[in-house]
This record gives sequence, C-alpha cells and structure tokens, in this order.
Amino acid sequence: MTDITPAATSAAAGTTGFKAPGTTPQKAPRGYALGLAGANFGVFLALLTPVMVSMAFKIQHISATPAEATGNLGLVLGVGALFALIANPLAGRLSDRTTSRWGMRRPWILGGAIVGLGGFVLIGVATSVWIVLLGWCVTQTAMNAVLAAANATLPDQVPAAERGKVSGIVGITTPLGILAGSFLINFISADFLRFVVPAVIAVALAALFSLMLRDRVRTEKPTDRFTVKMFFGSFVFNPVKHPDFGWTWLTKFLVMFGYAGIATFLPFYLTEKFHLSEQEAITTILIANVASMAAMMVSSPLGGWLSDRFGKRRPFVALAGVIMVVGLVLLAFAPDVTTLIVAQAIIGLGAGSFFAVDLALATQVLPNPDDTAKDLGVLNIANALPQSIAPAIAPAIITLGALTPLGGYTVYYLFGALIALLGAVLVYRIKGVK
Repeated sequence: MTDITPAATSAAAGTTGFKAPGTTPQKAPRGYALGLAGANFGVFLALLTPVMVSMAFKIQHISATPAEATGNLGLVLGVGALFALIANPLAGRLSDRTTSRWGMRRPWILGGAIVGLGGFVLIGVATSVWIVLLGWCVTQTAMNAVLAAANATLPDQVPAAERGKVSGIVGITTPLGILAGSFLINFISADFLRFVVPAVIAVALAALFSLMLRDRVRTEKPTDRFTVKMFFGSFVFNPVKHPDFGWTWLTKFLVMFGYAGIATFLPFYLTEKFHLSEQEAITTILIANVASMAAMMVSSPLGGWLSDRFGKRRPFVALAGVIMVVGLVLLAFAPDVTTLIVAQAIIGLGAGSFFAVDLALATQVLPNPDDTAKDLGVLNIANALPQSIAPAIAPAIITLGALTPLGGYTVYYLFGALIALLGAVLVYRIKGVK
C-alpha cells in the first residue's frame, strides 16, 4: 500500500485528519477551511477580474472597431478556457502522483500561482491580441492547476458530513473575488496594473495556504507509469459504469453554460445598449457585483448548511439553477441599469447555493477514491468547457439576435437561461445522492 503521511514541514502540528487514500478523515484541521477559501479567493480574484471587466476593455483598447473587439474577446476567452479544461484534470492527476517531500498538493498550489503571475504580466504589457491570447493561455493553465490541487485537499482533509459546510465557505470566495476585482479596477486605470495587482494577491494567498497546509507526502512512487493513454484518461470517465458522476458532470456543464457568458460580455452590453462610458460601465459592474455578492453571501453558506442539515443535495442544486434562470431572463429584458442590477442579484442568489452544494454533491459521487484530484479535475471540465464554448459562440448568437426584434444580447441571455434550466431539471437523474 502506498504510504502517505503529513508533509515533513508540518509534522510537528500532528496528523489529525490525515488518512491513507480511500479513507475518511475524522475531523478537518483547524484553520483549513479559511486557508482553502483564501487560496480560492486569490485564484478567482486573478482570473475573474479579467473575465468580468479588465479583459473586455484591454481588448477594446487594442481593437479597431467594436465588432472586432467582440470577436477578439470571444477568441481570447474561448481558447484560454480550453487550456483551463486541459490543465485542471491533468494537474489533478499529476498531483495525485506527486512524491515531493513538500507534499502532493503544495508544489502545484504555489508553483501554479507564480507561473500564473508571469502570464498576467505578459497580458498587461501586450499590444496585440495574439500576445494577450498567449498570456491568457498561460494564466488559465497555471491558475487551474492551483484550483485542481487546492480543491483536491477537500476530500483529503474533510469528512463527508462536513463538506457542505466547508464548500459553502469556499463558495463565498467566488463573489468575493468578483467584488474585490471590480473594486480594484474601479480605482486602477492602467491596463498593466489591472492584471498584475490581482495576480500578486493570488500568489500571496496561495503561499499562505501552502505554508499552513498539513499536506500529505507520498513516499513511494506510483507503480504504474504515466503513459500517453493515462494522459488522455485524465480527461475522460465511463458514464455507463459511473452514471451518477456522468449526470453530475452534465448538470454542472449545462448550468455553467447558462452562467458563463454573463460576465464576459456585460461591459459591452452596458456600453452598447445603455450607452455608458467605460468608467460608468465599470462603476455599474461594481454595484451589480455588490448586489450579487450580498445575495451569494447569504445563499452559499445557507445552502451548504441546509443541505448538510437535511442530508439532501439535489433539491438545493435544482432550486439554485431555477433561481439563476429567473435572473437571466430578467437580465435579458432589462429596460434600465437598475433592473440589470436586480437581475445580477437574483443570479447571485442562485449561483451561491449552486456552487456550494454542487461541490459537496460531487465529492459523494467520485468514481475512484484513489484518484480524487483527477476525478475532480474531470468534473471541472464541466465548469471550464462552457467558459470556452459560450464566449466562442456568443458573437454569432449576438449578431443573429440583432436581426430579430428582441436584439442580440436579449437573445443571447435567453439562450443561456434555457440551457441552465435544462441542467436544473437533469439533476434528478442522479440517484446515488438524495
């Protein structure tokens, strides 16, 4: 049997919560939940600030026309998300096999954050779309490696009965990251600093989590070689053999597809439909994110706690999806900025509960307890793939929608609402979890 022990640098702290692969820890280490939340916050701050605000305006600054900017934004975010899709499960599987004396997850958490910082520096100084694209691919690869390794510590460190509570705390980091990023950009005008400042914060928080994490150390190398077949196996699973995992993957994909395109084109939505200036759009996004975060701050921990309390996951995931659909429809038909802000709050209310409970549900349907990080990485494809597909097809949908009486962005958000609704319904195909 493979020997896995706490990292040598943390040995003095004790071994509470550390078990061999496939076993359940009795109690999470003190401070672990806040440390994991901090690392996730840093990654989301660095990655979502460009998605929400700064990337759209960076692309706009180096594009000749608004139509060209829309296409370039879809290209950059779409291709970058494909790199995220590959990096997350691959880094997860490699972290499961890592034999570093610093632990299985720690090298990926800290190393990924540092490489990601380099990518953000490249974006900040870029003067062409292709350099921005290169930098974004680097940052997506590196930061998703951080997420894969950091979130793989959840089943490493926390018993199943407590994961809803912990994932609820972690779920708050998404709106906090969005809000903090919007706040920073509201006071930073230089493109370089808009990308680098959030990335520096991410590195600092990843380093802090790495230092406090009582990581497992794998003292024996895996008996099987990492082959080309295993590489491609990092991105697939057998939905026939593991149907619950398959339906969980599909549910997440559909709901995230409806959610992924909201932030990406919101700056253009505000400037084109409501005729706001760049600074007015940034301020409006900040206000909308405050409303969304306030709602998520309530629904994320509450949803996680209630799902633990009642021992049910599916109803909370389904309800969260439906609430997001309501917000998307309202956003599509928003007659003014105030209505748009209300719509964002409703979407946040649903998203907070969804992100929290969905993660807890996912950890209960993993196919192989010895490949936790790999399987969570495969599941994260359902999170990353919509972020590639949605921006890639958005320009076409918006262009075609502009030919209808509804308008381009209205059609786009209604399309997302329909896809998300399908995901909310299909969660009841999962049978192994209530």
